[in-house]
Amino acid sequence: MTEQRVRWGVLATGGIAAAFTAALVDLPDAEVVAVASRTESSAKAFAERFGIERAYGDWDALAHDADVDIVYVATPHSAHRTAAGLCLEAGRNVLVEKAFTLNSREATELVALAGERGSFLMEAMWMYCNPLVRRLKSLVDDGAIGEVRTVQADFGLAGPFPPAHRLRDPAQGGGALLDLGVYPVSFAHLLLGEPADIKASAVLSPEGADLQTAALFSWDSGALAALHCSIVGGTGTSASVTGSLGRIDIPDGFFHPERFVLHRDGRDPEEFVLDPADGPRNTLRHEASEVMRALRAGETESPLVPLEGTLAVMRTLDAVRKRIGVRYPQEG
Repeated sequence: MTEQRVRWGVLATGGIAAAFTAALVDLPDAEVVAVASRTESSAKAFAERFGIERAYGDWDALAHDADVDIVYVATPHSAHRTAAGLCLEAGRNVLVEKAFTLNSREATELVALAGERGSFLMEAMWMYCNPLVRRLKSLVDDGAIGEVRTVQADFGLAGPFPPAHRLRDPAQGGGALLDLGVYPVSFAHLLLGEPADIKASAVLSPEGADLQTAALFSWDSGALAALHCSIVGGTGTSASVTGSLGRIDIPDGFFHPERFVLHRDGRDPEEFVLDPADGPRNTLRHEASEVMRALRAGETESPLVPLEGTLAVMRTLDAVRKRIGVRYPQEG
């Protein structure tokens, strides 16, 4: 890594890998130098698409490429532990897509391995790096709406997804919870931390994946969170945080908002809007910029996406799965 540019490797070639690579290409201080896939043909096609110099047909070659400062792992959840672990063992820094792993046990193993190697590790929870989400959290932390009483958030896709689709395949961590529910859960964690009590209900597919899940969290403070995710119905992806002195509403796209409205008792509503300079709605560059800032500073984790927070979210997702009866084949 030079002071000017951070050299990235991309592990996997699916849709989210392409979106993140496109964001990296637009950053002057980032350089994508290598890509790996399970097949050389897929890696070469991806490399040609984005002008990447090296294409590997196996993960190990990328993990041991000494010219790579950090590897972005974009495989399905079921392969995160293996792929990220391979890279950490080889001495690479790693950014892992969310959900971080299949379960908290795997997450704990990766965090421990990163600590042993002294490597940077972060979950790709881009929501936490979004400027408006950071502004919302700052307002809440500063008491703009008083003591938080309730959090509501939803994320649903209309589908339908056939049984063979990744989102319905338990062996790949399929279901609404890990793909979509991780966002409402992480949003509640961002504002209130790990819940003291968790209740949940779900509709399961014949394969055993959750088609939609609803969860109710509670905290010792008296706060509650009502959260929902679905792969059988498109929701508004809205969120709301209500406090003793007011409320903040994100009308749509809460995990990458363009605006939110602050309602304070006795005052006119205040609208907060994303700066046009921050780019299009689906940008991932704030996340990439935070990773590169941390690497240059010699940090092994980001204060915006701390590892203990990631572990707490994984523990919560485990608890929700236990209550709805979802278990992945790899877990025995």
